[in-house]
Formats: sequence, structure tokens, C-alpha cells
Amino acid sequence: MQISQARGTARSAAKFVLAPVMRENSLVVFEARNKLLRSRAGRATHQFENAEVARLTRQLGELPQARVATVITTYRRPEIVQRAIQSALAQTVRDQVIMVVDDAGGLPELPPDPRVSGVSLSANVAIAGVVRNMGARLTRSGYVAFLDDDNEWEPNHLETALAALENDHAGPAPDVVYTAVRRAFPDGRLMDVLSTPFDKKKLRGAGFIDVNSVVARRCDGLHFSRLRRPKGGTPAEDWELIFRLSYVHRQRIEHIPVQTVNYLVNPEAYWSDWQSLEANAH
Repeated sequence: MQISQARGTARSAAKFVLAPVMRENSLVVFEARNKLLRSRAGRATHQFENAEVARLTRQLGELPQARVATVITTYRRPEIVQRAIQSALAQTVRDQVIMVVDDAGGLPELPPDPRVSGVSLSANVAIAGVVRNMGARLTRSGYVAFLDDDNEWEPNHLETALAALENDHAGPAPDVVYTAVRRAFPDGRLMDVLSTPFDKKKLRGAGFIDVNSVVARRCDGLHFSRLRRPKGGTPAEDWELIFRLSYVHRQRIEHIPVQTVNYLVNPEAYWSDWQSLEANAH
């Protein structure tokens, strides 16, 4: 009886001690589970990505090259993606190439600007990270930025990011920077402004960086997860990328508290689930 009680007390104590750790590292635990359950499918998706990059490289002939490459992903939203493309073209940084990657929904008509190229995948992959990976791999640049088709940048987005990436620092320059994001519902109501200083410990349990605000120095580790994630699943591809770059590749991440991104909280979003957030806003 005493032994049983002792074991019960030990289990309770262990749960008491581990509970805060699990909460603090919740995204790390979720991602470990994702990799365990979806690793085989992830390998197959990686093979598809490699095959598509080889096919599209032949199609393009010469990969576009500039100081910074902007990757815009889209799927069956020809009108909306035009606004995203125009916001990229309006950047004060002119030394830029824009790669529009259509996830087999039909490549929209692109502006007649030599900085803009576009490709269409041979099959719908429906994994945001894989579509972005292909765009990055089909360009040549020192830096890479990402923009989804339903979001827009302020004209100073790339200038603000590159100034931090290339500025003379007292210490080492950052490898990745992210700016502040204004998030609003389709009717114009403001949800919030996402502007959180980088905290490596906090990152283990919270995804506070949106990929649309990220500009990164090109490196071997700059690729998104190939795992399929349920709509609204946790954690998202942008969290996985920043976590891996920070913890595995030891890259320096820096926040710039300047709002340069306008994010549409879209209930009809292809990859994100905002239904609950919109309901809470009413």
C-alpha cells in the first residue's frame, strides 16, 4: 500500500514538474510528432519538389538573378495575386526578381515587367512550404523574401529589411529579419499589429513570426518543411523554418519594429484557418 501510494505520488510530482515544460515546448513536441507520423509522405513530397525544380529549370532556361528574390505563391486567385505582385514591384529596392509560383491552379497573366517570372506546378501539392521552396530554388539571389497572394507590402519593406541585414553592426549582422505585420479582416477591421521582439526561448512554445514579414540571407538551410499540415494545424511552416534556422543552423534572427506588411485575415484562405478568430472579433 505504501509503495503504491509512493508511486502515485511520484507520478503526480512528475506531471507537476513536466507540465510547464510541455507547455513551454508545445510547438517542439507537436513538430516532433509531425515528423514521426508524416516522415514517409514528406520524403515523397521532397522527391516531387526535386523533380519539379528540374523540370521548371529546363523550362526557364536561365534562372532569374538579382540582389533579392521575392517568392509569391498563389492558387486560383488571379485578381488577388495581382495586388501582391504590384506591391512587390512598388518596392523602393529595384534590384529584385519576383517569382510567382502557381500550385497547379492556372498561372495568371503576369505584368510585362522583366523582373517578373512565373511557373505552374504539374500537380497540386497543397503544401505552402513546398511551393515556396520551389520559388526560392528557381531564383538566384543573395536574399529571399516571401509573399502570399492575398497579402501586400508597404513600399519600404525590402529596403527596411536589407538595411538591417547589410548595415554595419557592432557585432555580427543578422541572417534573418522580420518586420511588423498589420492584420485586418476583409471588411477592414483591424485584428492586431503583430510585432514581437525575437526571443529564442519563447519561440519554443509560440509562433510569433509571419513568413510574409521575413527576409533572409540565402543559405542551405533556407527551405520550408515538406510535411503536409492540416488546415489551421500547429505548428505552421513559418514557425518550423525560423526554429530550425535559429536552433539547428545557429542563425541570428532580428526583429525590426516597423510595420511593412498588410496581412489579410481571409476566412477563405487556402492554407490558413481564420474562422475562429473572425468569430471572436464579432
